[in-house]
Amino acid sequence: MVCSNSVLSIPSSPYIPFHFPLFPLPNQQFPTHTKTPSTMAIAKQHLIPLFTISFLLFFQLHCSTTSAQAPAQSPAPPGPPDITKILQKAGQYSVFVRLLKSTEVSDRLIGELKDTDDGKTIFAPTDKAFSALKSGALNSLNDEQRVQLVLFHVIPSYIPLSQFQTVSNPMRTQAGDSGDGEFPLNVTTSGNTVVLKTGLTKTRVSDTIYTDGQLAVYRVDQVLQPLQVFAARSSALAPAPGMSRKAADVDGKSKASSLAMQNLALFVVSVIAFAVSL
Repeated sequence: MVCSNSVLSIPSSPYIPFHFPLFPLPNQQFPTHTKTPSTMAIAKQHLIPLFTISFLLFFQLHCSTTSAQAPAQSPAPPGPPDITKILQKAGQYSVFVRLLKSTEVSDRLIGELKDTDDGKTIFAPTDKAFSALKSGALNSLNDEQRVQLVLFHVIPSYIPLSQFQTVSNPMRTQAGDSGDGEFPLNVTTSGNTVVLKTGLTKTRVSDTIYTDGQLAVYRVDQVLQPLQVFAARSSALAPAPGMSRKAADVDGKSKASSLAMQNLALFVVSVIAFAVSL
């Protein structure tokens, strides 16, 4: 039987045929099979990068839309300064801090600083200044007078130390009318020295405790006593208007001597009447 060296072709797939000899000849090698990529593989190679790019574009678009719909909130502006915390940090103002809190003036000032751009100027007496008041002077005040006393130390505008020389007298405080006999507060300046006068007290601004362009807090070494609150107590101890203290003392001694003479005369008359009756 003669066998011919024919080549049998068997398709390995519907798409890619390959050939090998039915009976290989000596020194004959099978042809190396080179696998070519299929249409599906080629499609996958192009679709994967395309899908990745599409996903990234969609993600970026979604993030941009979300950011536009919900913008980041800016931080809330800081609130107005708290006068009590400023004084507590400075020290030696415990009495004034207690008055600010008990009269609720501190809360009132915070609200006004928040609602207006005019600012505030506060004269803060030290604890030593309050201790220099007459015994019982502070405790004898009623609630309304305490509020008036505290507000008399508050100017309803921000005044830098260098601007006191331009202030018109009398300055208006938050205690009320600045007319005579009410709540007048006068200021005089000499260089960097600022002197405050109430009609009852005279003191100078001795230091700057705090200033920020909206609130100025200055130290004073005496309590600013308003006439409306303290004048009645002072007038009871003071001599009559137009009379010097020496004249008042002489007048008082003269009245006492006259009363003594009257009592002596009455005694003599009584003795004589009793002797006659015997």
